Amino acid sequence: MNNLLKGKRGVIFGALDKQSIAWKVAEHCVAQGATITLTNAPAALRFGQLSELGKQLNAEVIPADATSVEDMENLFEKSMEILGGKLDFVLHSIGMSVNIRKGREYTNLNYEWMKKTYDVSAISFHKMMQVLYKMDAMNEFGSILALSYMAAQRVFPDYSEMAESKSLLESYARSFGYHFGTHKKVRVNTISQSPTVTTAGSGVTGFDLFFEYSDKMSPLGNASADACAQYCAMMFSDFTKMVTMQNLYHDGGFSSMGMNPAVFDIVVKKEDG
Repeated sequence: MNNLLKGKRGVIFGALDKQSIAWKVAEHCVAQGATITLTNAPAALRFGQLSELGKQLNAEVIPADATSVEDMENLFEKSMEILGGKLDFVLHSIGMSVNIRKGREYTNLNYEWMKKTYDVSAISFHKMMQVLYKMDAMNEFGSILALSYMAAQRVFPDYSEMAESKSLLESYARSFGYHFGTHKKVRVNTISQSPTVTTAGSGVTGFDLFFEYSDKMSPLGNASADACAQYCAMMFSDFTKMVTMQNLYHDGGFSSMGMNPAVFDIVVKKEDG
């Protein structure tokens, strides 16, 4: 521990269980000296383990629906009260597709479900930032992060309309990053993470095979949830205070690769199998 975040206050969205990246981020931030509050949707709190993490980190758990502006206002007001001042960092780690859960093909999507996907997975990021902005809840050179995925730039068929959600998420980071930087001196970025074994990620069709493919394609292999948490902690620190409006790839080099001969092993193994 080197107290990278000593004295800093933050809010972590989206921790569900020990597999969650947000769970790891919360642990690393507190280990680096930060004090935090934790939040997730009321429904997620019922079947998740967030209260356990709250006790472990001595962090207050505040239920909030990220699609509700009123809930966001209550969350940040309470967080500032509990933590004793304005916030230095916020993590948005939220994503959900009803179409994927229900097994709907991309060419046969339910549009009402699609709207829900966009609201939960992307528009919630804008709502979160708009509330923070209007409340003047962030300290100067504070850091706001959202977790993204490279399907925002390239086609991964089984990722369905979550791909467009991530594209929208990244666009919000750039657009709101301008306003937050100009008017409040706050930075906004997204982190495009490797496929990661989480409750949400594992629900995507063909995840195991793709996880192996990505691991072989990446010169450094897939980035783990722990490694992502360390990267987030660095992005919350003063060492990155001039980085904003960026989509930062944290994927072992996958995003820069065209082909890796190691991938042929998977193809041969599949054909032999």
